[in-house]
Amino acid sequence: MVTGAAGFIGSHTSEVLIRDFGCDVTGIDCFTPYYDRSVKEQNLNWLKEQSAFRLVERDLSEDSFVDLFTGADAVVHLAAQPGVRDSWDEFDTYVKHNITATKRVLDTAIEAGVPRVVYASSSSVYGDSPVAPTPEASPLDPRSPYGVTKLTGERLCTAYSYERGLPTISLRYFTVYGPRQRPDMAAQRLIKAGLNGDSFTMFGDGLQVRDFTYVGDVARANALAATVGNFTPGEILNVCGGAPVTLADLVQTVEDTVAKPLNIVRQGVSVGDVRETRGDGSRANEVLGWKPEVSLSDGVKYQVANLTG
Repeated sequence: MVTGAAGFIGSHTSEVLIRDFGCDVTGIDCFTPYYDRSVKEQNLNWLKEQSAFRLVERDLSEDSFVDLFTGADAVVHLAAQPGVRDSWDEFDTYVKHNITATKRVLDTAIEAGVPRVVYASSSSVYGDSPVAPTPEASPLDPRSPYGVTKLTGERLCTAYSYERGLPTISLRYFTVYGPRQRPDMAAQRLIKAGLNGDSFTMFGDGLQVRDFTYVGDVARANALAATVGNFTPGEILNVCGGAPVTLADLVQTVEDTVAKPLNIVRQGVSVGDVRETRGDGSRANEVLGWKPEVSLSDGVKYQVANLTG
C-alpha cells in the first residue's frame, strides 16, 4: 500500500516497488488541490500501464479504507499536506491531512493486520539544529506548523509501536528534488525559470544550506523500509543526500545545466524557514543498507531532462 501514490515521492516509490522489488502496489490518493490534479495524473503515466498497480481515490481523513489495507505486507504512508509557508494560515488543513489521516492509517493498519507502516517524516522536525551533521537523536524544535504536524505524526507512529505493537519506521527526508517535483518547490521553479527565461524569487540571502536528496534515492529508502526484515519498531531514520550545498550553489548548478544565467529576485527570509539542514545518514545505512547514489549535478540534469522531454 502506498498512500499519496499520485504525488511526487509517492509515484516514484510505487515505481521502484514494482520495477525493482517485484511488488504489487495499491495506491491511494485523494488529489487535494494543493497543486493541479493534472500534474498528479501525469505522475501516474507509467504506473497506469502496469498490471501490478491499481489506484483508488479516497480521503484518508474521512473515508473507510480497511478493505484496501487487508492483506497488505506493508503500508508506505506518504500522503500529507506539504509546504511550510501555507501551514501558518491553513493549519486546520494540515491537521486533517497530516495528523488525523496518520492516526486513521495506524488504526486501520492494526484493524487489517498490516505487518508494518513506513511513515514519511521531514527534516523540518529538527528546526535550526545546533548539530551538523544532524543525527536522529538531536533535539527536535520545528519552526513551522507544518514541522509540528510531521513531528506529531512521528510521535503517533512511535506510540503505536510501543503501546499497541504495530511495527513502524519513520523516515526523515531532507529536501527531496528530482523529476516530477512539486511545482512550488525551489529546484523545479529554478529550472523552469531558467528554461523559460522567467525570474526566480529567492527568499533570504541564498546562503541557506540544504541537504538535497534525489527522489530516486528516497524512493529506494522507502522500498527498503517496506521490505527489509530487521528494524526496531518505532525506528526513526534520516534520509539525506550527504552533500549539503547552499541555495546559491543550487542556482549555479541549474545555470550550468540549462546553459544560461537566471534572473534572481530577492525577498526577505520566509517565516519558518531554517538556516541549515545537514543530515547524518549513517543510521539508515546500518538499518536498511541504504545510502544516496545520485549527485546534485546528475539529479538536476535528470530533472531538466524530464521537463524538456
